[in-house]
Amino acid sequence: MGITKKDVDKIAGLAKLELSEEERERYASQLDSIVAYVEKLSEVDTTGIEPLAHVNDLMNVWREDKSRSSLSEEEVFKNSPKHDKEFFLVPKVLKT
Repeated sequence: MGITKKDVDKIAGLAKLELSEEERERYASQLDSIVAYVEKLSEVDTTGIEPLAHVNDLMNVWREDKSRSSLSEEEVFKNSPKHDKEFFLVPKVLKT
């Protein structure tokens, strides 16, 4: 198939990139090499091999969802420098 400079120009246009002539030639060559490698991979016999989502056999490990007691308001605000018994008070960070 072969990637041409015209193909690179189209891709660069979609990505809103401006490329020099040297970059167009280099990217055409690099993209052509990538496509050739992918085409070479299609020659490998994969009969009887299941497709994988991951290379490693990963599984989620879920813990049992148990209800636990939470901190009291007094414990929550104990180390807070400023609070009003309901909210933490912090310095204003946005200027208007």
